[in-house]
Amino acid sequence: MNILAQKLKNLPESSGVYLMLDENGKVIYVGKARVLKNRVRQYFHSPQSLNDKTMAMVSKVADFTYIITPTEADALALEANLIKKHKPPYNILLKDDKHFPYIAVNLKEDYPTFRITRKVKNDGSKYFGPFMGVRAADLLDIISEAFPVKLCKLNPAKVSKSHRPCLNYHIGKCLGPCKGFISREEYREIVRRAADFLNGDDEGMRKALIGKMNRLSQSQQYEAALIVRDRLRLLDKIKASKVAAMPEKVSYDVFSYHTDGKYGAVSMLVIRDGNMEGARSFSVSDAGLYPEDTLTSFLTQYYGERNAAPAEILVGIGVDCASLEEFVFKLHGRKVKVTVPQRGKKRKLAEMARKNAEEYLYKYLESIKYKEELTRGAVSQLAEVLSLRKLPHKMECYDISHISGTDKTASMAVFVNGEKQPALYRRFRVKVEGNDDYASMEEIIKRRLGRYLEGDEDDSFGSLPDLIVIDGGAGQLKRAARAAEELGVDVEMVSLAEREEEIYTLQSPQPIALPRSSLALRLLQRIRDEAHRFALSYHRKLREKRIASELDAIKGIGEKRKAALIAKFGTLENIKNATIEQLCEVRGITRTVAKNILEYFANKEKE
Repeated sequence: MNILAQKLKNLPESSGVYLMLDENGKVIYVGKARVLKNRVRQYFHSPQSLNDKTMAMVSKVADFTYIITPTEADALALEANLIKKHKPPYNILLKDDKHFPYIAVNLKEDYPTFRITRKVKNDGSKYFGPFMGVRAADLLDIISEAFPVKLCKLNPAKVSKSHRPCLNYHIGKCLGPCKGFISREEYREIVRRAADFLNGDDEGMRKALIGKMNRLSQSQQYEAALIVRDRLRLLDKIKASKVAAMPEKVSYDVFSYHTDGKYGAVSMLVIRDGNMEGARSFSVSDAGLYPEDTLTSFLTQYYGERNAAPAEILVGIGVDCASLEEFVFKLHGRKVKVTVPQRGKKRKLAEMARKNAEEYLYKYLESIKYKEELTRGAVSQLAEVLSLRKLPHKMECYDISHISGTDKTASMAVFVNGEKQPALYRRFRVKVEGNDDYASMEEIIKRRLGRYLEGDEDDSFGSLPDLIVIDGGAGQLKRAARAAEELGVDVEMVSLAEREEEIYTLQSPQPIALPRSSLALRLLQRIRDEAHRFALSYHRKLREKRIASELDAIKGIGEKRKAALIAKFGTLENIKNATIEQLCEVRGITRTVAKNILEYFANKEKE
């Protein structure tokens, strides 16, 4: 703390970015400041004013460092880059699936092509979107039906003389610029009209589609006319799906933020050419001192890589508009106005976004509460109903899988604090001979606990669970407990019998029957189902490998026929007992190959 106090005194009065570090030197938070000295001191000099999330972050800070920047806009850009690089746990981290599709066209090309993209680049292209409630592919279908522009990437200036136009030319969906069948000027005029549609000119598109449908009907091309009619209906559906209409042809992105001090939500409204195209809300977790810091960080990430900005961005709280404008300009090379509206129509839009964020946060908190009940709440309830010595934070469940004693496998599923941890799952080849589930379970438990006693550093085997769950009844549980007792390992165990979903313990011969709605029972069912699924998938893999190995020796059986036989019959025994007619029902199996299969197994029997 003395080192921190000295560093706080020496902070510069400059704009820049600060990085909070934990005791291991890991970056846990990145923030930007207009005046580093003032901002960073606030985290440590008045902790009572901090929200829950920020206090949690400060409690883990062991050190900090900073980088001075020329302007606050540069600090914004650097903050976004450092968050992307370090992925700090107390910053907003937007994922790729948060980006919406756009339709792009590069008007600098002689023969432009419309394409769908989720990444906006500063490449001279014009970007339309984002499309939220409408599929961008549907819009391209409508364009190709009304305006015969090319949708391929072919450059007409570089095609060979022997090149032939594609099918789209022959069915009237392209005018063949690749063969010079349309001039550059005529083609670009068609592109302009298609761009007008993406800019909101629905009527121009409607007239073009109706004209084409009528021409096709008059020439008795009724099937093609029906396709155009479907495009018209899709156009009507898209128009009807737009949420509301503004009185002018304005384009805004509207953002607002709401928080309860621990959790937060950002809501955005997308308005293009006077139409509200849709809304989207995001749950965000950030340890910023002020709501405007959180919203600013969100906006730099949202526009920082893939999303194009409209002419004006409306925000519901007082962010540094000038710095954001400079940030977007440096990134995308276009001027954007960022406004915190105080009155009128724009203020109503910002308030609408705030209400959406508030409602989304309420629902998000409800989902968190429900998840807590299913996980940590269920762990506590399980400890209570089973009278466990301690909370079963780490649980392991074991299941055996085989068919008539062949290809025996076992699985270990792991839950931590009521949530599955697939990276910790492990699987085993059972060495016990014959069809003995009790002995198989005893062997697997002995092998698993033996790995722990040997000091295995594996993430799963290196520590003991708080509770072992056996998929089975009292018999399997007793054999598993005997394995632990022989090794001298003290670990609590229960089993879950699948038919009646009864819980067996080592303390009583009578099973415990919990209500089907019990969170404790549902937790046991989830881990049991995971163990069963994992064991079954491994068993199936081994069985298919063994069958495939056997079939390799048969003349005329390749990879595709092997896969088809396994999919049809499932086991080697079923293939052996099949008739020629049944084998010939499998795709790729001729009578000759079917005879080879039967002769092979007949000879094996004689041997």
